[in-house]
Amino acid sequence: MPELDDTDRVAVYIDFDNIVISRYDQLHGDMAWRKDNARDARDEVAAKLAAASVDVSAVLEYASSFGTVAISRAYADWSVPANAAYRRDLVDRAVDLTQLFPASGTKNGADIRLSVDVIEDLFRLPDITHVVIVAGDSDYIALAQRCKRLGRVVVGIGVAGGTSKALISACDEFESYDELPGVEAAPPRPRGRVAEPAPKHSAEPATEAAATPAKRKAPSKKATAPTTPIVAPSATDPFLSPDGTVSDREATRLLVRALEFGHSKNEDAEWLNASAVKSQIKRLNPSFNEKTLGFASFTDFVKSRGNLAEVQIDGQHRRIRLRAAKGE
Repeated sequence: MPELDDTDRVAVYIDFDNIVISRYDQLHGDMAWRKDNARDARDEVAAKLAAASVDVSAVLEYASSFGTVAISRAYADWSVPANAAYRRDLVDRAVDLTQLFPASGTKNGADIRLSVDVIEDLFRLPDITHVVIVAGDSDYIALAQRCKRLGRVVVGIGVAGGTSKALISACDEFESYDELPGVEAAPPRPRGRVAEPAPKHSAEPATEAAATPAKRKAPSKKATAPTTPIVAPSATDPFLSPDGTVSDREATRLLVRALEFGHSKNEDAEWLNASAVKSQIKRLNPSFNEKTLGFASFTDFVKSRGNLAEVQIDGQHRRIRLRAAKGE
């Protein structure tokens, strides 16, 4: 795949109810959201909601790997307590919140409103090159097909086990939410009502079940990028220093994340252009500036993270790659 151009512009549309409910059911069993009445965010389900929280930053950062995010919208009934908990995080990431009051007790109309907005935006903004649909509903198949006919690249993001296979096929590229950088992989999906305790007279089923977690987690299909010898700072670390600039730890996380995206998008490229990596970092966090961290150049900043990244200098050309783990 050729290197992305800074002229690529991305529009992100999130069916928030769909992704939140799918993640909850993925972790706690089929139909768990409805059985627990989790939308009301009662104290009894607070721990479950926290465990199934959706990392909005991971979604938007992945979308930015395709180009500059020009549009980002999330569709939901924001008066619902479970959704309301995300409002501040979404607003802080400059995501437009579209309010949807349900016309019936079971349908909020997100798929229709989202689809209408996408088509309108594509005709109004012909420079949009990529459409990212964050949902798993088969209702979006026709939308994906229409976007492709209009010459746009369609990227889908959905929860494993909760995404229509036909929608996956309709996209140019699809990524499971669990596989996004920064997202903790989910344990094996519970089977809800279908699961039954193993008979007491036999220990074999229990042994087999105990071995299941190790078998269920398949390696990522994009696991071609070199791995780092140490764990990068997590997304929960503070983004900013007290003076409002990007913190040292956040700058390290941004570098690792940008290199991960670069290697995954250019699987045949061992080295990545330094300017392209810096552009990706600026998409992830526009306030990044290596000079505020005490470095005269971006190359110097990368060299200071020598345990994570390598720099190749060839005349005026600067190239970077993730440092391979020992033994590779």
